[in-house]
Amino acid sequence: MPSASRSQPANLLVNGERAYLVDVGDGTAGQLAKVGVAPNDLDAVFISHLHFDHTAGLAGILGLRWQTNAPNRLRIVGPPGTAAMVDGLAASMVPGTTAGYGVPGAPQADLRNQFEVTEVRDGASFELDGMTVRVRSNTHYSFAPGSDMAARFEALSFRFDLPNRSIVYTGDTGPSRAVEELAEGADLLVAEMMDVEFTIGKVGINSANSVNVDPRVAAGIERHLREHHLLPSDVGELAARAGVKGVVVTHFVGEEAESPRHFEYLRQVGERYRGPVVIADDLDGF
Repeated sequence: MPSASRSQPANLLVNGERAYLVDVGDGTAGQLAKVGVAPNDLDAVFISHLHFDHTAGLAGILGLRWQTNAPNRLRIVGPPGTAAMVDGLAASMVPGTTAGYGVPGAPQADLRNQFEVTEVRDGASFELDGMTVRVRSNTHYSFAPGSDMAARFEALSFRFDLPNRSIVYTGDTGPSRAVEELAEGADLLVAEMMDVEFTIGKVGINSANSVNVDPRVAAGIERHLREHHLLPSDVGELAARAGVKGVVVTHFVGEEAESPRHFEYLRQVGERYRGPVVIADDLDGF
């Protein structure tokens, strides 16, 4: 849902001179500009899953890098389906890149030469620029094991082990033993969190606003919200079981700080986890 107070999910991981995006929601390029990072400064993009709010800003990043002749190839790491998505984005840009700046005889530059895609699945582990990246499949999808949909799609969580710090990013997930294992002993857990009743009200699937929604679709949306996201108590359980040293809540959907309910979320997390917890605002740094 578009929000006047929060941009879509996009997190900047800085490791020395290297800069990585972890998810790339709509408006990411503008958010990067606010912290002095240009699209050409990026070394890689990690995508947790292929829902639009986590990918919609990638076209802008790729287009801006093409317009400014990015000197490096952007590495894009994501779940199965990422290559097809990026190919589609590149195809949509062919008219614009072909016309260029409207100057006859101008040389053509192929957008596809500016990125490389790596698809990863549950259990993947690799080294990148002095950090170890580990990947687990979480419970944001609940396709039946062995089914065609389970083979085609995964929602991922990432762990970044840097020389002096370990950071785990849940992406969107429901309660997940795999994510608990991934986060064990991490310095920082960056977790999504949702007030489901608040979200159902905003979406309007149980109100007169849902007149154009098939009841079966509405039921699926509600099931997804309840089973495939983390409640405040779930965040506390995850953090406590994993023994993380601190929690930052991002991709937060709920009442904002001016509401007493906002502090109730923190209390519910704190009932289960005794470490430091922050519900982040856009552009906060940790």
